[in-house]
Amino acid sequence: MTVPADLPRLAEQAGRELEDAPALDILRWAADAFGPRFCVTSSMEDAVVAHLASRVLPGVDVVFLDTGYHFPETIGTRDAVAAVMDVNVLTLTPRQSVAEQDAQYGPRLHDRDPDLCCALRKVRPLEEGLAGYDAWATGLRRDESPTRAGTPVVGWDAKRRKVKVSPIARWTQDDVDTYTAEHGVLTNPLLTDGYASVGCAPCTRRVLAGEDARAGRWAGSGKTECGLHG
Repeated sequence: MTVPADLPRLAEQAGRELEDAPALDILRWAADAFGPRFCVTSSMEDAVVAHLASRVLPGVDVVFLDTGYHFPETIGTRDAVAAVMDVNVLTLTPRQSVAEQDAQYGPRLHDRDPDLCCALRKVRPLEEGLAGYDAWATGLRRDESPTRAGTPVVGWDAKRRKVKVSPIARWTQDDVDTYTAEHGVLTNPLLTDGYASVGCAPCTRRVLAGEDARAGRWAGSGKTECGLHG
């Protein structure tokens, strides 16, 4: 398989041409273009994108970041996805355990410097884990928060020099719920317990009425993204 050398232009063109395409068609394009050099990343909030990708690329790699701070429900969702879906779940871990990080930086770094904590436990492991891929898929949606409103269905991740595919960018929460119900897709149990977005346990709370889906992440800190997506 030959991957075009001009990936930024390929991503821009695909983003324009696939803007109104169904999620499966977007993923089919990615599977055809990149084959085994394409993966899905999942926080195990749900397995919607992993399920969609498995329909066009059975056995697709699904990359999960185990930060050491996840809720038990999130680890359980990962294990269930690996057991029942036609995907290959790959778990990435940071260079340091939580105890080793505490020893170097002090306990509860996530409270004192959440950006550094995310950089060490999410951003760096992902960059290392994506080294063998030319393109990756995410579950980003435009309706999740103002910072994600401009998410392209296919774009160029200049920082990582990879094509970034967001096949459900145009979906709403209703679309996600409908697909989940129709296909029996696994979801994190916390989504039925007041959590609208699930991240690391110390930095995630339940959302209040009227808040956007990501309001429960790093609440009160002014932080809105972990660094994986901007």
